Amino acid sequence: MKTARLAERLVSWIKDTVLAAGGKGVVLGLSGGLDSSVVAVLCQRAFPKNTLAVLMPCHSNQEYTAHAGMVANKFSIPTRTVVLDSVFDALLKVLPDDKIEADARRLAQANIKARLRMLTLYYFANSLRYIVVGAGNRGELALGYFTKYGDGGVDIQPLGSLLKGEVKELAKFLGIPEPIINKPPSADLWEGQTDEGELGFSYDELDQYLATGEASAEIKKRIESMTRASEHKRQPPQIASF
Repeated sequence: MKTARLAERLVSWIKDTVLAAGGKGVVLGLSGGLDSSVVAVLCQRAFPKNTLAVLMPCHSNQEYTAHAGMVANKFSIPTRTVVLDSVFDALLKVLPDDKIEADARRLAQANIKARLRMLTLYYFANSLRYIVVGAGNRGELALGYFTKYGDGGVDIQPLGSLLKGEVKELAKFLGIPEPIINKPPSADLWEGQTDEGELGFSYDELDQYLATGEASAEIKKRIESMTRASEHKRQPPQIASF
């Protein structure tokens, strides 16, 4: 599908899906990353007067906050900024962290950031009767590379069937600023964190596997293991059958 046609269909899908659900508009988290920038522009096209992008820094890299502002300014997207630093810090003060390994603690704290952002988005969504729009792409959803009830806690996922490379092409077509397109993908959950460094393979390798089933034996094993381990994230909670 040509990129222009893809953009047109996604805009129509967002509009139709939101209206069918009784929503008056859309709210999304604008992180300054590639995927959320693309979603923000698509949403603005679908709901020019009823799109809200929320910036939610939480001890965040200033570059990402600046890039989020760059997108909002270029495309005239209304924003609200909610700084979550103090809320995050206050929660950590009452949560025990003794006897928790360092890596597990870091991941648990990173997930708190994602879940605080989810709570913030639903506050605006409930107040405005808007629908929460996520920015997960096909690779992230397939691997479970998202926080359950965090950035995975949304109402719709417009990019959910698109490979990372397809999202990048869409970004170029939409006019997303080059620094955002070209920087290493990161959820900005801790200093120096990058998606590919955490995954152990590149998005190009993941795209190739999802599109063709081809990958090195090592990468294929890792992808399939992550997919199996994260199956619960893609399903509703299990209900006892008795």
